[in-house]
Amino acid sequence: MSVFKKKLSLTSHGGTPTFINITEELRAAICESGIREGIATVISPHTTCAVFFEEFVHDVDADGNEFLQNDLDNALQKIIPNQTGGNQYRYPGEEHYRAVESWPDAEAYLPGGDRTALWNCDAHLKATLIGSSETFEVTDGKLGVGMTGYCYFVDFDRTRPRTRKCAIVVMGE
Repeated sequence: MSVFKKKLSLTSHGGTPTFINITEELRAAICESGIREGIATVISPHTTCAVFFEEFVHDVDADGNEFLQNDLDNALQKIIPNQTGGNQYRYPGEEHYRAVESWPDAEAYLPGGDRTALWNCDAHLKATLIGSSETFEVTDGKLGVGMTGYCYFVDFDRTRPRTRKCAIVVMGE
């Protein structure tokens, strides 16, 4: 069995969830791997990000988000409203604030000491529901999904733009 790994660097915009279609990168990784039969797994190491499989939608809003992405975000907001206040959720608590403030790179997480930069409990919960990975069949050296099946990476954290990472692992023969 062979194992091939590829890292993606993705940019989220903050303000709203960032949905990124990574299907072409997944197809390219499978091709690059040389693996003909097996599986390909897409993994997010971030606790506010998720990976999901959905139909490609041709209709997009003014921000470029596909209609299904908007519908998913709206449905999740009904279950888990966006965090807009410090007392809306139990997380983050005082101990977490103090821990982050003690980190050597605290400024990256709390710009100017602004604790509202950690108001992302909703993003953690949404990512937990969706899941941090997806596994796909590799058949005859190609992504084994139907014509409209696409792979998406989403950063639910709205607090600020940032660079995110994603791994593609292809295993098989």
